[in-house]
Amino acid sequence: MASKGNKYKSKNIIDSFKHAFDGLAYSFKKTKNLLVDVVFAVLVITAGFVFKVSLIEWAVLLLCIALVMSLEMVNTALEEAVNLAMPNLHPIAKISKDVSAGAVLFSAIISVVIGLIIFMPKFIGLF
Repeated sequence: MASKGNKYKSKNIIDSFKHAFDGLAYSFKKTKNLLVDVVFAVLVITAGFVFKVSLIEWAVLLLCIALVMSLEMVNTALEEAVNLAMPNLHPIAKISKDVSAGAVLFSAIISVVIGLIIFMPKFIGLF
């Protein structure tokens, strides 16, 4: 149930979903890195069909895609909040933004490694 004093709190589940979809739409419109993530996700999904990955491999690949894209959106939210709270350059604001971006990078690197583990044997098997 929404508190009376918080105009940003959703009043019901429909409003919650609307706000979530608004956040997705904002992310896709304003976050260029998320568009890069989408391109790589499409490539990975295409490769999954081409190489006929197993159900477990699909689950792992989709979790990696979801992790990277979700962290990208969390990074965007954190950066926007830091920009609002700290419009002037501040060393702690920089640390917050850098660590958040680092989390995205780390998840992307691990996802690439997982992709290589899944796809390299299939690719090598072609020759």
